[in-house]
Amino acid sequence: MVLPIVAYGDAVLRKRGEDIEKSYPNLQEFIENMFETMERAKGVGLAAPQVDKAIRVFVVDSRRMVEDGDEDENPEGIREVFINPKLFDETGKEWSYEEGCLSLPSIRENVVRLDTISIQYYDRNFDFKEDTFRGLTARVIQHEYDHIEGKLFIDHLKPLKRSLLKGKLENISRGKVNVDYKMKFPKK
Repeated sequence: MVLPIVAYGDAVLRKRGEDIEKSYPNLQEFIENMFETMERAKGVGLAAPQVDKAIRVFVVDSRRMVEDGDEDENPEGIREVFINPKLFDETGKEWSYEEGCLSLPSIRENVVRLDTISIQYYDRNFDFKEDTFRGLTARVIQHEYDHIEGKLFIDHLKPLKRSLLKGKLENISRGKVNVDYKMKFPKK
């Protein structure tokens, strides 16, 4: 089932997500709904707060971004579920890349991040994992991890750049956007 994506301005996007247990109600169905929602919106990642759940879960499918073996560590990209993740190391060189977000449609900006991350998490079967990711896959994970921490990619921008986006952000929160996926806008 495709879920509505929460638009910028909704308080859930600024909440730090809570850890969940393996017994979380309808977890597998929720994960499938997140993947379906992400794919319908043509995204490469989606975090639970973006579908109105303040929990520490996100899904990633970086396979479409990674072409021709551009990635050192994950040449084909990944399709993975991250439950209760803990990002414990960010290393490597800083690099800038244009990011966008399904909750902030029509805004794309260059964000500087480190190119290598190490993360601990549980997969969809609640099996514990510890992995290192590089390049575009690492960037998608960092972006989605920010969501469960209550951060948005625009928080990484310089204050002047953020202030220049104020009008666009207000339009998004008012529902003045043209997207081809379901959205949920903040109540006024």
